[in-house]
Formats: sequence, C-alpha cells, structure tokens
Amino acid sequence: MSQQPPGKRAARVLLVLAWGAGLFLATRFFGQWEQRQENPNAVVTSQQGEGYIEVKLVGNGQGHFVASGQINGQSVDFMLDTGATDVSIPSGLAERLGLEKGAPVTLSTANGRSEGYRTRIDRLQLGDIVLHDVRALVAPGLSGDQVLLGMSALKKLEFTQRGGTLLLRQTTN
Repeated sequence: MSQQPPGKRAARVLLVLAWGAGLFLATRFFGQWEQRQENPNAVVTSQQGEGYIEVKLVGNGQGHFVASGQINGQSVDFMLDTGATDVSIPSGLAERLGLEKGAPVTLSTANGRSEGYRTRIDRLQLGDIVLHDVRALVAPGLSGDQVLLGMSALKKLEFTQRGGTLLLRQTTN
C-alpha cells in the first residue's frame, strides 16, 4: 500500500477547492448575466426637466421592455404590455402585495378566457415616475411574479419606441 506524501495530498485538496470556487463563481456570474438579459432595466434611471420626468428603458433579448419598479412601496418587475387594458398582477404576487380582490371579471387573454378580480394600486412607481390610484386586475391565470404594465397605467404617460429603446414621459405641470 502506497501512501502519498503530505504535501501532495494538500496540493490535491487545494486543487479541488480551487475548482469548486471557480465553478461557484462561474455559476454566479452566468446567473447574474442571465438575469440582466431578462431584465436589463433592474436599476431604472430617470431624467427630470422643466415640467416632465423621463425614464428610458432598453429592450431585453426577446424585445420586451422589462423593468424593476414598485407597487405600494414593494419591489416588483414590470413587463410593459400595450395590448393589456389594465395592469395585471399574478394572484400570488397580489396576495403578497396586500391587494384586495374586488368584483370578479372575465378576462380574455391569448390563452383563452379566465376569471380575475378588479383591484386598485394606490402607488405605482417606475424610476421617478409615480402614478396614483391605478386600475388593475388580479389575474389567477398569470404565472410567475411579473406584473404586466397595461394601458391603465401607460395611458397616463407619453411613450415613444425607437431602435430597441422605449422612452416614457410623465408631464408634471
């Protein structure tokens, strides 16, 4: 039976630890990279001028505009959806946000009809743009934690899309 010298055994342990650390760091890096690809607007910046606030968003790899924001002071991720009549919130997220389910309503979606509930958002924020008393829906058929930012919010803003960038503008006068 041959026994390895102590220095060689320590070198093997260090090599295994180095590989483990390398794999861990690579996993973290690619996980964060993937998250940035899904939501390139995790930190939303605003520009203010005389009488307006602007937010510029970059489209993600699929061409969607996803951005981090807040509903009633709690962090959420929005996906802008000009085809949605109202802001639509998955039911699990609506529960965590403490939104009340109001009157039931039949929803027509790309996946067919489903039942949802009316609700109101006291405060919706995207960058420095703040909207109050926004009509919304609790949509049990929506999966995940992404809020569809529909026209009930977007109609309160001006928006222009050019070359993979969306500019949202709130007039303050």
